[in-house]
Amino acid sequence: MPPRAGRSWLITGLFAALLCLAQAPPVEEPPEEDEALAPKEYAYNPLQAKKEVQIGRFYLKKGSYKAAAGRFREATKWDEKYAEAYLLLGEACEKLKDDGCARQAYERFLVLAPKAKEAERARKYLARQR
Repeated sequence: MPPRAGRSWLITGLFAALLCLAQAPPVEEPPEEDEALAPKEYAYNPLQAKKEVQIGRFYLKKGSYKAAAGRFREATKWDEKYAEAYLLLGEACEKLKDDGCARQAYERFLVLAPKAKEAERARKYLARQR
């Protein structure tokens, strides 16, 4: 390669490097909001509450008490007056040996459905805890 050809490559390379350095810094874009990180908003939705209870019952039967309790909690957020969800939450928490959770759930159940046939079982549990 003649000396001039080598120089032209060198000059071209330096010129390309300078162009890369001379470019404006990239514009920082705001981070995308991850919907999973946003707090969930609940509005009265009895159909969704019923679905959560159905799924929770499945988990309860399978012995996945933590998953069941999570579904029953979701149901109570969709419908705060859904007595069955509180009863089942109490059962799941009882299986998890979470007495505080079970007590709160059974107390709420008794407020909502004091004459239900399952009410006596909830009362017995609460009496044992005292």
